[in-house]
Amino acid sequence: MKYTVSPPEKRTENWERDTLEKVLLEAYREQRRARIWKLVFRLILLAFFALYLVAIFGKVNQFNPHSQQPHTAVIQLDGVITSQADQVAKLREGLAAAYKNPHVKGVIIRANSPGGSPVVSNIAYQEIRRLKAEHPKIPLYVVAEDVCASGCYYIAAAADKIYADPTSIVGSIGVVGSSFDLTGLMDHLGIKRRNRTAGEHKGMGDPFSPETPEQAAMWQAMLDDIHRQFIHAVREGRGNRLKEAEHPDLFSGRVYTGGEAVKTGLIDATGNIYSVSRDIIKAPELVDYTPQDSLSRTLSKNFGASIRQSVQEISRDSVW
Repeated sequence: MKYTVSPPEKRTENWERDTLEKVLLEAYREQRRARIWKLVFRLILLAFFALYLVAIFGKVNQFNPHSQQPHTAVIQLDGVITSQADQVAKLREGLAAAYKNPHVKGVIIRANSPGGSPVVSNIAYQEIRRLKAEHPKIPLYVVAEDVCASGCYYIAAAADKIYADPTSIVGSIGVVGSSFDLTGLMDHLGIKRRNRTAGEHKGMGDPFSPETPEQAAMWQAMLDDIHRQFIHAVREGRGNRLKEAEHPDLFSGRVYTGGEAVKTGLIDATGNIYSVSRDIIKAPELVDYTPQDSLSRTLSKNFGASIRQSVQEISRDSVW
């Protein structure tokens, strides 16, 4: 019988290779264990966060279509007014739901917004007036909180009455259009602009090209036209309650505190959602009619998607 003995160099090489493979395999396993625990920890945190949100939003008295008690419907109007924020749809849906409930004694739009798009503001204004005309027996009030300025006040003007805290900021009946003139910087850097257009004024407003007096006049005319529409809406909504003669700068774009706004006629009185629902509407129970389902559905979908993704990662990475 013959025995083959590997040279010492060969045995040493095999031993080093085997040891290296074992070390790498163990490192790989340890990395997978750490990743799995990381995913588990992330799921636990996400679950606690979801429970926290449920606890917070669960305390809000949301719309109950079967509510049999007289109450005041509350609809939130907050944040910058844009088409992406979808304030018009939320107002329309909330008002439609409130008007369908015979136990709603009044509606409060709880406003806290610095304004935003004049287009969205005008659409919301027109929709509120339309729905009000269809349900004249149910009063609709706007209650301003921290701020209800510019486009927010545009919308508020559609209400039967406007209330605000004495320290609220309201007004700002004006229009702004901002841009930059970077031509000096371009000259300093030695850069020339090549802006080719079809149409004499197509490049108007380009910050890298000089603005002509004619273009400046066109911009101002456009802003003035939007301002006139804003003023018309405020006058239409507020009527003879406005004290324009005593306050000639009413439409200058300035803002007022709630206490000052009462004197100008921009708001009817100071108050908050609790005092208005209790003392004016005579229905102190507040029910939030702001569409909220999208939030819970989004949270649920995101949570479910996160779980599915984590499970897939665990399944894929659990190779020992």
